[in-house]
Amino acid sequence: MFLKKIALAGAVAMLGSTALAGGHAGCPTEGRVSIVGNEFPAIQTVGAGAMGCAGDAVEVSTNLTADHQTINVPGMQGNPAEYTSAIIANSSIVALMNEDVIRPLDDLVAKHGDGIQPNQLITINGQVMAVAFMANAQHLVYRADVLEAVGKDVPTTYEEMLEAAEAIRAAGIMENPVGGAYAAGWNLAQEFNNMFLGMGGSHFKAGSAEPSINTEAGVKALEMMKALSEYMNPDFLTHDSNATNAEYRAGNTALMNMWGSRAATLVTAEGVPQEVIDGFAIAGPMTVGGGDTPATTLWWDGWTIAKNISDADAEATFLAMKKAIDPAIMADEETRTQAVWLIDGYEPTPAATGVFAAAQAGSIPYPMLPFMGLMHTALGNELADFMQGNESAEQALADVEAAYIAAAKEQGFL
Repeated sequence: MFLKKIALAGAVAMLGSTALAGGHAGCPTEGRVSIVGNEFPAIQTVGAGAMGCAGDAVEVSTNLTADHQTINVPGMQGNPAEYTSAIIANSSIVALMNEDVIRPLDDLVAKHGDGIQPNQLITINGQVMAVAFMANAQHLVYRADVLEAVGKDVPTTYEEMLEAAEAIRAAGIMENPVGGAYAAGWNLAQEFNNMFLGMGGSHFKAGSAEPSINTEAGVKALEMMKALSEYMNPDFLTHDSNATNAEYRAGNTALMNMWGSRAATLVTAEGVPQEVIDGFAIAGPMTVGGGDTPATTLWWDGWTIAKNISDADAEATFLAMKKAIDPAIMADEETRTQAVWLIDGYEPTPAATGVFAAAQAGSIPYPMLPFMGLMHTALGNELADFMQGNESAEQALADVEAAYIAAAKEQGFL
């Protein structure tokens, strides 16, 4: 399936709009609901909401894990599918559509869609394929007290971030003041995507699946990432969002590019030192290389419904997932702070500052192209050698393009 490039469904408009008139349906009365998704707090809330529909005639289970992207496609390919719903983002829905394992939702929306906001409906090639419940982006999270101690303003560029990091290290406050989700694989690739777009790069030649990353923008993006890594924990290539947040919570880092969905609950964990809580602050995404496009990407998270299940289980899953994002959950203060919710009744909290800033600054949506997943995988597999100093930026990018081309040819995109 060759999908058109799709922007983040009304990125700025999504951040607050009126709901469709009407109430909302309750839980299903019978059926099987099985959910796979990521594990951060907002998705845990959604999973718990769906679990609340479990009963004598309704079976509900969840598998929320950091490995969700490696198991959701296989878990939906069986007949019947193991998972009746995958919680995805605008990157991972493409793989599900390419493998034809999720169903259009138009009939279910027509029957049960009252209360779902129009801009929550993710329409691809004229069909509703997902229901979004939150917006997301990566942006600056920092320690205001540490910056004040070294006399530095809040960085608005990655170059200023490097200057602040050097000042913090020179003052003996922190040896490794920069944090980043640079774990080899998906996370490292995503950090490259952010930096590359901020440098003005484009992953593909216009109107084609031909790669276009072994360029000046690609080299500059890697050089900035390498410079930042000099101020990170030496084990940065093993640090995903969880490990990066742990470093911040422990007081070991003062500057990091972090997801809004993670930043919102960063200092609410048990045992966080008071100085970290008091110094915690959020700002918008930074630019890089003199550009004015933020070095980040805009995202939405939402849920889908498997194709290879009975219509009865599909309807049960729709109702349970809709119940999980019922506007009533906005009454809970902790829930409200977990995300920039695309749910009626959500009012922005201070934790939403970074995501709103990303949308308002013209950040680019993550590319929703059927072959972007192949590029992301190639980046994740090939960039670690450069970050470890084992090869040049040009060689690393050439390796990425070669790996991508092989995979794209195998799948018929080239």
